[in-house]
Amino acid sequence: MALFITFEGGEGCGKSTQAKALWRKLVRLGIPAELTHEPGGTALGKELRYLLKRKRQDRLSPEAEVLLFAASRVQLVNEVIRPSLQEGKVVICDRFADSTAVYQGYGRGIDLATIKAINDMATAGIKPHLTILLDMPADKGLSRKNARNHDRFEAEDITFHHRVREGYRQMAAQEPARWMVIDATLPRNQLKTIIWNKVNQLLQAMQAYSGKTVPK
Repeated sequence: MALFITFEGGEGCGKSTQAKALWRKLVRLGIPAELTHEPGGTALGKELRYLLKRKRQDRLSPEAEVLLFAASRVQLVNEVIRPSLQEGKVVICDRFADSTAVYQGYGRGIDLATIKAINDMATAGIKPHLTILLDMPADKGLSRKNARNHDRFEAEDITFHHRVREGYRQMAAQEPARWMVIDATLPRNQLKTIIWNKVNQLLQAMQAYSGKTVPK
């Protein structure tokens, strides 16, 4: 019952919390599931995450950002995502290719067609069945973060984060069948329920193909 679900959103939206909550729910129900994240999820990805997110004295160019994220993604697809899907697991990924389109495309201004070509190579054609966008005003999301510990992206000016949010909303509008947009200011437990109801619908729909009964 392979299913690939990604969580997207701006800083402080709660996507990591909700991704973990969904993974725990699936595990409790006995549904094989894998939880991973970007950048990271592999030994190489962990090293690249440090390079990408830590504050630097030098300026990391937007083009270098795109390629470093792509390198992490290639490794994650090859080591974790593709093998887990081939085993019939539900794979939950905290950020994926859409983050690069939004942060380096809408945010940094890199040509979206160029990013798409790089993402197509990095993902080897693997695309989420469902992308959950936890939408929240940029200033509200950033207020949830400890300013002293801001990473490179969190430390960007507010206009950057506004562009990121608008980029997410535009991408979701262009592909409504894949994207599910949720108001991230809702209570945490309400968000869990909304997300589970949607995921359960997908699992039930896949039941006819697998012949397995999905616990409710």
